Amino acid sequence: MTLNTGQSEHDSHDRLLHVSRFESVRKLTMPKQLLPRLIDAHVHTDDDRFENILDEVLSKARIANVVAQIVPSICARRWPNVKSVCARHNELFACYGLHPCFQAEHTAQHIEDLATWIGREKPVALGECGLDYFIENADKPFQQQLFAAQLALAREFNLPIVIHARRAVDDVIELIKSADHHKGMIHSFNGSAQQAKRLIDLGYKLSFGGAVSYNRATKLRAMLAGLPLDAILLETDAPDQPDATHTGQLNQPGYLPDVLAAISVIRSEDARVIAKATTKNAIDLFGLPTKVLAKKKNTI
Repeated sequence: MTLNTGQSEHDSHDRLLHVSRFESVRKLTMPKQLLPRLIDAHVHTDDDRFENILDEVLSKARIANVVAQIVPSICARRWPNVKSVCARHNELFACYGLHPCFQAEHTAQHIEDLATWIGREKPVALGECGLDYFIENADKPFQQQLFAAQLALAREFNLPIVIHARRAVDDVIELIKSADHHKGMIHSFNGSAQQAKRLIDLGYKLSFGGAVSYNRATKLRAMLAGLPLDAILLETDAPDQPDATHTGQLNQPGYLPDVLAAISVIRSEDARVIAKATTKNAIDLFGLPTKVLAKKKNTI
């Protein structure tokens, strides 16, 4: 989850370039009769902004052949919301954690509560958690304490961990190494190529969303272009971080094909190949039921 949803002065220009550059890719690789199966590896489907339109949002995602969504939580008070929305929809899979941007809400007791919650609810991952040094009044020691405790829980329960890292990637890497936990993902990754390699070597996947579709993201695109495909996941982080074709709109999991199209161009790689690999990566990482791979009519 990214709290800053403001758009820069370059967004309208980026959007025009994105449409002209990527529209042909979308038409070529994703005709209605042959849609690739996709998994949104990070989406806040429980967000209150979706409450009154959730059925429509999920319908659009299904039409886009988003066959599964990984739904992380941000704080203890939201765990029941995540549980409820995932229980009502078979394609939604819950994660529970304590997000660093909500540090003011978290207490040491919440770590004990999280252990109890995970043991009872059996989520597919722990998260969203991590470090965010960009937010105002970031309490770095407290964030590090919470993150280390959640890494320990992920290892105890043998769960992958969903990590938020903003202006804190090196410290995230060091805490991962200290915890000796080697299963998880960094969502909306925006680090360097060197940091990416270190994380991949530690067993982590890197997830990418709408940020890659903006032409100003030159360093991010260059790093993404050189990554091994078996280390990549796709995400929307909806309702935040819309891609360039949906600037200023409420982001949705149904927009994941636009992220795929952008990455296809950036990597000069067939969208179907990327879709197949990233879907497998998500299924393997989160231990999703193989039924999400079941072939449906009009899909590949």
